[in-house]
Amino acid sequence: MTKRANKAATLTDVARRSGTSTAVVSYVMNDGPRPVAPATRERVLAAAAELNYRPNRIARALRSRTTGVVGLVLADASNPYFGALARHIEQALGKRDKLTLTGNAGYSADRQKHFVERFLAAQVDGLVVVSADGGTDVAAEAATLGVPAVYVHNRPGGGRAPVVAADNDTAVQEAVAHLRTHGHTRPAFLAGLHDTGPVARRLAAWQRATGTDGTLLRSNYARAAAAGLTRRLAAEGTLPSALITATDEQAIGVLAGASAAGLAVPGDLAVVSLDGSPDSAYTSPALTVTEQPLHTMAEQAVALLLDSTPPPPAPRASLAVRRSCGCTGES
Repeated sequence: MTKRANKAATLTDVARRSGTSTAVVSYVMNDGPRPVAPATRERVLAAAAELNYRPNRIARALRSRTTGVVGLVLADASNPYFGALARHIEQALGKRDKLTLTGNAGYSADRQKHFVERFLAAQVDGLVVVSADGGTDVAAEAATLGVPAVYVHNRPGGGRAPVVAADNDTAVQEAVAHLRTHGHTRPAFLAGLHDTGPVARRLAAWQRATGTDGTLLRSNYARAAAAGLTRRLAAEGTLPSALITATDEQAIGVLAGASAAGLAVPGDLAVVSLDGSPDSAYTSPALTVTEQPLHTMAEQAVALLLDSTPPPPAPRASLAVRRSCGCTGES
């Protein structure tokens, strides 16, 4: 094996193989700044493929003063809703030739702040923060360094960076209206332990839609907590006939708790959830949900981050009708 076989191909190697200059190879690999004739471009790309050449991203970053990397901070990667949202954001950034560096905050405000500081130290081109309830305005530090940042799903109180979030009011109104078609005039609502962020907005929308005397239940967002609450209410005989859950994780727990208590869904308890994560279609019975427009949210967030476009109207969630509400099919 030759010495060359043990070394990565360089810009000079590609230039020599294609019979061009290193400048021309650079123009092809970077799409400019000068045009290259189509035949020459094809020759350079063929040489690069033969040599398995990979552009040096670090060298490119030093020349352009950009890294081509965007930091993504997730509220909690284990939550299917946030995981699905992250995939859409990564795909949207990939279409713009950006790599995604992801940090999982695990619902910790301190970890969220830690990842933002680390990403800024790595000189990322921008920040996307999928922030959970509470926390501080971590995007403010990015602003002081001239790094663009955007929130997705939720913006902390007092935050100034743009935010892309779904229209929670419309989602809740559709959920309430649909359950009423099944005879549930005032469906109960399962919130979190604290009224902040998107859950607070969903709760407020439910209160407007049902009145102040509707049944409000609370548990943390873990499936086990919602399952335990459902079993306890069933044992007490106080479980409502219809329930809207703030999150899919809670809804999945409710289904498990109802099954453990010997209750039928939707016969004894109708359920609609407000997240619409991919997992919701594969529960038993399948959950009726208001599907958050994750693809649209991701595309809007990337456009805000990279193009500085004006903040768009909140994208609307759509009702996905399945079995848990009392319907017999999916629409």
